Amino acid sequence: MRIRNLKEKDEILSKSFYVLDNRKAYKGKWRDIFKNNNPLWVEIGTGKCKFIYEMAKKYKDVNFVGIEKVDTVLALGIKEINDLDKLDNLRLINYDANNIDLLFNKEVEQLFLNFSDPWPKTRHEKRRLTSLGFLKKYDIIFCGDKIINFKTDNRELFEYSIMSLTNYGYKIVDISLDLHKREDVYNVITEYEKKFSSKGFNIYYLKAIKTL
Repeated sequence: MRIRNLKEKDEILSKSFYVLDNRKAYKGKWRDIFKNNNPLWVEIGTGKCKFIYEMAKKYKDVNFVGIEKVDTVLALGIKEINDLDKLDNLRLINYDANNIDLLFNKEVEQLFLNFSDPWPKTRHEKRRLTSLGFLKKYDIIFCGDKIINFKTDNRELFEYSIMSLTNYGYKIVDISLDLHKREDVYNVITEYEKKFSSKGFNIYYLKAIKTL
């Protein structure tokens, strides 16, 4: 999907209360950033911020960090949440998750991967956020048990992720092949999720845990 250029994106990012610059300086210091000892939950590929904003609004006793590598997308999201209630438990970073191990050190309790790029070609496997390389990096950022929440509309990526996670020692503790038919899961709908669901695509979901 082509993203239109946003001329004022740099200004939006630099002036936003939510956006952190000099992000590599925060590794090991997230409690200082939020000024509390609350759990830290992270979303990779936060898009236009709908999911992470709604989560932060619901779970006030949890700190949230959203990572988005496309500056224009993040700026568009910030424009949408600027007029909403200000949330002190939310921060955003314009950053490539390939280097996520440089952002956190045994500080993250849960990770959210929502509608990640499936990278369907075999030669691009290492770019998938549930590939072995990324799972090894997540080992560095997690504290305690490792918890990954995953949603996608792509059946092949979902099946790949199940195999990758279980082969790496994760246990699938919750799973759905059609999430929107369930009523027992609190689900914040992302922008992509709304689009795909409206077109009749199933939304696949899993929660995986790897214990110490």
